[in-house]
Amino acid sequence: MALSRSLSLLLFVPLLLGPASLARAEVKLAAADALLIEHHYRLAAPPARAWQALAHPERWWPQEHTWSGQRGNLSLRMALGGCFCERWKDGGAEHGRVVMLRRGELLHLQAALGPFQELAVSGVLGIALAAREGGTDVTVSYRVSGTSEHALDRMAPMVDQVLDQQFGGFAHYADGVVP
Repeated sequence: MALSRSLSLLLFVPLLLGPASLARAEVKLAAADALLIEHHYRLAAPPARAWQALAHPERWWPQEHTWSGQRGNLSLRMALGGCFCERWKDGGAEHGRVVMLRRGELLHLQAALGPFQELAVSGVLGIALAAREGGTDVTVSYRVSGTSEHALDRMAPMVDQVLDQQFGGFAHYADGVVP
């Protein structure tokens, strides 16, 4: 029951809140045991500002997608082994761990986000920044692997929408729009 409520909250809230500023999204793979989703954003912000914004999820991550209900409890240590963590009085959660970092260009987190934690699947969240004239192109990819019992193919459309809400918030924040 708790897992069902967690899935509902994590996956259906974005439907009510509307789309973020998204250039392009694609569910590249949706199988019972795996999914791969990519989102592409075109920012006016230069890469250095986008990278700085990425390091502060407490300013752009949706509160609806925190365990504590407060995005201010989030932090991301931008170093190899760094924690994407949420800490609150008497508790906390590790959302992800930095497993690859090329400062200003690429961040990979080992991350089974939200209800995926309870499902014991493996996830990798990648954020790549590329300079272009007039701003930054950002590619967000999320790959999740499990077993066919997880029915990840049925979850892919909802996960796609959640990523849009989360990283649409990042795109707005990096471009100077308060989420």
